[in-house]
Amino acid sequence: MSLGDKIGNKAEEFGGKAKEAAGDATGNDELRAEGQADQAKAGLKGAVENVKDAVGDAADKIRDTFKK
Repeated sequence: MSLGDKIGNKAEEFGGKAKEAAGDATGNDELRAEGQADQAKAGLKGAVENVKDAVGDAADKIRDTFKK
């Protein structure tokens, strides 16, 4: 995962937390739910990026093994 992706995911997660808190503070259930959805979306993006990184690392190890 690139640094830009990590920063973007964290920004989306924190934005979601802010929306959720604002929704809680104002009694706005729609805003609270939107914030929770933003957090879930950021978490899912992070998980997908982690899987991509793991697959890439495994492929690199296999390639390195055959080079020897």
